[in-house]
Formats: sequence, structure tokens, C-alpha cells
Amino acid sequence: LRVPENYRMRYEVLGTWAIAADAGTPGAKEMHNVFASLGAIAAYRKSGKWKDGTVLVKEVYGTSTGNMTTGTVSHADTLKGWFVMVKDSKNSHPGSKLWDDGWGWSWFDAGKLTQTTSTDYHTDCQGCHIPAKNTDWIYTQGYPVLKR
Repeated sequence: LRVPENYRMRYEVLGTWAIAADAGTPGAKEMHNVFASLGAIAAYRKSGKWKDGTVLVKEVYGTSTGNMTTGTVSHADTLKGWFVMVKDSKNSHPGSKLWDDGWGWSWFDAGKLTQTTSTDYHTDCQGCHIPAKNTDWIYTQGYPVLKR
């Protein structure tokens, strides 16, 4: 598992999520830009399933928030890191604590594209994905390009 080279140029934009700031603070505290390996969107739209080998890359940014003519606006500012998932329905890495439940899972801190800090996807990654278990661990409803 690693952050793919030049993914911003070679991958398709899947969508963006804004993570709301804590109560009493305006704007967003994070922005998540999500990319999918080339052809993943078309394959998903055709079958309703992620094709083996599909790579999803989520960039996680801290934000800056301020007033603009349109109101209070947050924008991506400081890269925190990447969350990478690789579809693997065949469980190609038995015994690995980063591969199972149909995916390879890993977090990479900013500036460290090949060195994950994840040690066990159950504790480091999957907890955030529990509500998406029935959609193959991916929040597909947040990506309009996947609608068939």
C-alpha cells in the first residue's frame, strides 16, 4: 500500500466531503477530496460493485475559514495526509492486518507517500467506515458520479 504517484493527474475525481467544524465554530474543519483509479467510476456505474484493483485515494486537508462576498467560506489549506483503499475481494494478503473485508486499508501522513502509520485496519481505519458496511465500506451516497 502506498499513495500512487501522480494520482491527481491520472485518477478520476470521485467527490469532496466537508467535515463540519466543532460546535460554535463556523465553517469546516477538514476537506476530503477523493480520487478513484482510471475506469473505476464507469465500472461501478455498470455493475454497482468496485472492480478488484480499484484504488481510492482520499486527501485530507485542514481548512482556513473566513468571510467572503458569498458568506462564511472554508477552503482546503494544509494537507494532513492520505487515506488509501485498494479493492481486493480475493483476500490476496491473508494474515495482513491492513488487508481484509474486501479492501486494503492505510493512512499516510503528509509527505510520506510510501510509509503508512496504520498497523491494523480494524482499529486504525474501519471504525469510520462501519456505517458504510452495507455499501462495501464506501460512502457511495456521497458521490453523485456513481449514481446509475
